[in-house]
Amino acid sequence: MTDWSTYLTPSTVHRQLGLFCLGAGEQRTAAANERALGCHAVVFLRHGTGHLLHGPGRTLHEVTAPALLWLFPGVLHGYRPATAWDQAWALFGGPATDALTTLGQLDQTSPVRRYADPRPLERAFTRLLRIARAPTPEVPAAGALFDLIATATATGEDGITDQLKQLARRPASIQTYAAELNLSVRELREAVRRATGSTPQEVVLTARLNEAKTLLAESDLPIATIARQVGYDDPAYFSRLFSARVGQSPREFRRIGSIAGPNSSL
Repeated sequence: MTDWSTYLTPSTVHRQLGLFCLGAGEQRTAAANERALGCHAVVFLRHGTGHLLHGPGRTLHEVTAPALLWLFPGVLHGYRPATAWDQAWALFGGPATDALTTLGQLDQTSPVRRYADPRPLERAFTRLLRIARAPTPEVPAAGALFDLIATATATGEDGITDQLKQLARRPASIQTYAAELNLSVRELREAVRRATGSTPQEVVLTARLNEAKTLLAESDLPIATIARQVGYDDPAYFSRLFSARVGQSPREFRRIGSIAGPNSSL
């Protein structure tokens, strides 16, 4: 691997995209001095082991490739490789980072994330690196950054949120869902918070509403049947909940809320 780097200076208009790339590169690195960046950074460690020193407490986090290291503006960090690190990196910023933090995509409490299957990350990072070296990278780089951050969350090693979504259509308490996932309620809440910045209750509700929308748009099933299929035994409660969250009643969504509804409205 040949070391290389490129740095970008987004214009005022490009900064309005919400997320912008400030630099990218690849390198084989030894120990790095402790410092704090003025922007966000993500490091894809392809090969190597060691530790990341992170935060004002200078906490050491174990690092074993393949892994992502998330570095935050103004937060002290330093590398402590036990072996040489082969890594790709990107610098980024923008107001969208606030929303991504709220959603749990960027989490300062989890600066190191490991991955059993690095291939999706490799593809996402390779795309970003290729775009960063192109003549006019600003707009496609914004899309590549969003894709990389989403891929990093979706391909995490636990997959708890995806499993919870699969359970969501069956009426049960959060305690029951946690038990079926072999977790305590606290562990379930923490896993969902790290993945989405939300709660298990919100994940369940969103999964049910999304499935209900699909059934309303693509089937002729009665609304009461759809309510039961997505986990609500009381169709009236389901309709009130759907209306409050979607801004349309199930009937209205079936009629005007989708691209192409079924032939029968009920």
